[in-house]
Formats: sequence, C-alpha cells, structure tokens
Amino acid sequence: MAKLRHIAVAVPDPEEAAKFYIKTFGMTEVGKTESPIASGVYLSDGTICLALLNYKTDEAAGKERGKHYVGVHHVGFWVDDLDAQGKAIEDNGGSFFLDLPIEKDSLYYEKKYRDPNGIIFDISHNGWVGSKK
Repeated sequence: MAKLRHIAVAVPDPEEAAKFYIKTFGMTEVGKTESPIASGVYLSDGTICLALLNYKTDEAAGKERGKHYVGVHHVGFWVDDLDAQGKAIEDNGGSFFLDLPIEKDSLYYEKKYRDPNGIIFDISHNGWVGSKK
C-alpha cells in the first residue's frame, strides 16, 4: 500500500527556510541536494521528509508555476512497485511528468506524475531521506 511520506515546498532560500522549521518544529536536517532540477535541504520529523527546494528552471518547477513559485509544490508516495503503481496512475487518469536524472536503483530515485487536475506528485520505491515506510 502506498504511504504519503514526502512533502516538497518551493522556497526562495532553502537554507533560511530550513532554519525556521528546525527552530520552530524541532525538525532535523537529514540531507541536501544540488541537482540540475533544484537546490534544497531535506528535513525530517522521523516519519516524513520535508523537502525545501529552489527550482532552477521553469520546466522542472512546472511551467504553469515557474521557478519563482513559492508554496507547496508536490507530495510523494512511497510505493512497493514503481511499474505497477505507474500503470495504476495512468489507468486512473494520471500522467507521467518527469524522471529524476539519476539511476533507478539510487536511494533518491523518484518518478513524477500529474493527477487528472494537474497536481504534481512523486512515487518512489526507496522512499526519501529521513522518511520511514
């Protein structure tokens, strides 16, 4: 069964945003990213990964928002089988959006989709740093 374990928020400065969530809610920094898609800081409460991301391109952020968008960007579901879940997504009106440019066996591999309303979400078979299945 899929479990919600990832929330990504687009922010102008991931380091500054991280300070707020760490000081205010006692979250722990569990990782950082510097990819062609975004710069970011990963925080966790022990169950869910909160990604604070600054997108580098309009395409990666989703053209309807653009790279300067600030707010909840997408959520992520930890799934048992990427292919089976991808088929279920498409069978129910969702559509593929983007693969991360890393190996499928990587801890950080995820596939991005859009639901029938255009909302972006991820699926991952490995989860996210700081999250628990």
